[in-house]
Amino acid sequence: MAGMTSKRKFILLIFGSLFLILVIAVILGSSRENVIAVQTEKVERHEIVQLVTASGRIQPETEVKISAEVSGEIVELPVREGRQVQRGDRITRIRPDTYIAARNRARAAYEGAQAELRRAEANLEKTLSEYNRMQELFAKQLVSDSELITARTNYSVALAGRDAAQHQIAQAQASLEEANENLQRTNIYAPITGTVTVVNSELGERVVGTGMMGGTEIMVISDLTRMEARVDVDENDVVRVSIGDTARVEVDAYPDRIFDGVVTEIAHAARTRGMGTQDEVVNFEVKIRIIEPDVMLRPGMSMIADIETDIRNDVLAVPIQSVTVRVDDSNTEETNRTTERRRGRVRDQPNEIVFVVDGDKVKAVQVKRGIMGERFVEIVEGLEEGMEVVTGSFRAINRDLEDGSLVKVDNQQRRSIARSN
Repeated sequence: MAGMTSKRKFILLIFGSLFLILVIAVILGSSRENVIAVQTEKVERHEIVQLVTASGRIQPETEVKISAEVSGEIVELPVREGRQVQRGDRITRIRPDTYIAARNRARAAYEGAQAELRRAEANLEKTLSEYNRMQELFAKQLVSDSELITARTNYSVALAGRDAAQHQIAQAQASLEEANENLQRTNIYAPITGTVTVVNSELGERVVGTGMMGGTEIMVISDLTRMEARVDVDENDVVRVSIGDTARVEVDAYPDRIFDGVVTEIAHAARTRGMGTQDEVVNFEVKIRIIEPDVMLRPGMSMIADIETDIRNDVLAVPIQSVTVRVDDSNTEETNRTTERRRGRVRDQPNEIVFVVDGDKVKAVQVKRGIMGERFVEIVEGLEEGMEVVTGSFRAINRDLEDGSLVKVDNQQRRSIARSN
């Protein structure tokens, strides 16, 4: 019985020892710091090209909307969409009958005014002769004062009649010129050499002239030899764009081509969509001339443009994803400022940091950025060439890593991802 008791105590002692060892292992394991796997790159010098990307459509630099200047029925429409026209070609004709009649009436009125002027001049000559004769007789006291006054009055009336006839001729001449001009406007000629890109009217259709209101738009003629990209640039980016900036234009219809371009015009007034709503967008139109395209670009084609707004050569740079922003949540004041910043009330930005590998740990280094390219961002202050910075993973950089975190560098994974891409 005593032997059985000793054996039981021995077994309990063994289980107690195992339990104590397990507790100690758990405690030691929980106190061990987590090691985070990261990918890194060296801080090196690069050429950084800052881009502003915007989308839009291809349009001709020059396009003219053709509207009728006089109203009437279209009796000739010899052009269709796609036809080439030369400047001065007749492209439309309005029925001229009404305007021919108006011209004839104006011509008759002008000729009548000329006849009236001749009559008034003859009457003036007659009254002047009579007035001169009366003056001679009055000097010899052969006529009375009243007879002389009557002769002078008749002469003044005849002189006024001559002047009125001259004004009637000027008015009739202006009406005749207007009638001739309206008759000429029934023939519409191409103002530029180009391609008819839109035809809105048909033969026999009645159109309204532009005399008193916006007339009927009959067609559009475009110069397709000089095309441009018209893109909408966000208000925060347009301040970086300048006249003469080079651009790379990708047209959806030609996915394997990149067209060279240059910025020729930047709008001074914004175009706003969704004003007063949460979706309000403020853009400025920027025009980019396409330099010597060797394919047919058609108006309305969709495109995307990368505008090169700045270039820096041989500058320190790190991958864009290496730069992150951290805010100390324990600081109530800073947390409040971050909240205000999100609401748009505070304009200053939080500190930007890069994690630098130092042995088996990382150090959070505050940096000052310069311009940003497609893959790299310029570092103006905070880093030196040759430093090893963390480039991945995204979760590690933006969430897991802190100053002094233990890390394990695993660049084999980064190389495998790069090869697969």
